[in-house]
Amino acid sequence: MTALRLEHVDKSFGQVKVLHDISLTVEDGEFVVFVGPSGCGKSTLLRVIAGLEDATAGRVSIAGEEVTHVPPAKRGIAMVFQTYALYPHLSVRDNMALGLKQEGAPRATVEAQVAKASHMLSLDDYLKRRPAELSGGQRQRVAIGRAIVRDPKLFLFDEPLSNLDAALRMNTRVEIAALHRTLSASMIYVTHDQIEAMTLADKIVVLRDGRIEQVGAPMDLYNDPANRFVAGFLGSPAMNFLERSVAGLPEGVTLGIRPEYLRPAPTGRIGGTVTHVERLGSDTNLLVETSQGERLTLRMFGQDQTPVGAPVTLDWDDADAFFFDATGRRLTGADQPSVPAA
Repeated sequence: MTALRLEHVDKSFGQVKVLHDISLTVEDGEFVVFVGPSGCGKSTLLRVIAGLEDATAGRVSIAGEEVTHVPPAKRGIAMVFQTYALYPHLSVRDNMALGLKQEGAPRATVEAQVAKASHMLSLDDYLKRRPAELSGGQRQRVAIGRAIVRDPKLFLFDEPLSNLDAALRMNTRVEIAALHRTLSASMIYVTHDQIEAMTLADKIVVLRDGRIEQVGAPMDLYNDPANRFVAGFLGSPAMNFLERSVAGLPEGVTLGIRPEYLRPAPTGRIGGTVTHVERLGSDTNLLVETSQGERLTLRMFGQDQTPVGAPVTLDWDDADAFFFDATGRRLTGADQPSVPAA
């Protein structure tokens, strides 16, 4: 069964159009991540799916039923917000149970669902506490538990980790991934963090300016981006883009090369100077300014002692290069230019 289908969805606020002809299918059990920069429309799209915003045009279907004009409470969805949205005067148990109680579920059902969710999220020891007595990570787990107990057709996560510190983000990310495997549930997750997108998603939807740029599995998008925006957005450190520093590159064409595919070479095609070094222990990032004034990043695996100010020459394998035209479109096959070897 298809968990979600969007057909030509538009959304406008007055004269400002923020979503443009969005069509998308989410299969049952799929973990789909909406990713893009701030203001790209990803949270608005999630709110349209949830029914918190009305679509200006188009159709929304959940689990095979059209819900375009159905109120949020009747859509069979559960939403986890960035701000937890817990009731401070209620215990963890009562926060998790509240939605089912409001729906009139039998007491035995409520208790069984809360017990199941609390065990799954390691919250058994905290059921009597109130939100103020919990850490940020524990509060977010309570918010997730509140969604689980409702056994929804579709889980919606709106940047749920952005209020957590780096260590908690990683731990909670692992917990959400494990939860998805356990529940085999359909989940849509919004984030601006491409690392979250790459590590969690079965399928990534890259958005820009209210439009879908590309949809696909994480490594498919990483290895085969449709355009310069997708290529530059996915990957850390970001892809290098060069127009002036590569001899023989046609006018209007940009060469893209990921930092891990650049390598020092005595007779490389690019010369430059190291302007900064990031020593991360397992990796070393060299920031290089080319003789043509372009900046790029070279990722070295392991520890490297190259000092700031050192001259370097760099090269790459042609199979690892990407080419983009002046509009940002990816050039492939016969459209790719040939660049002289070093």
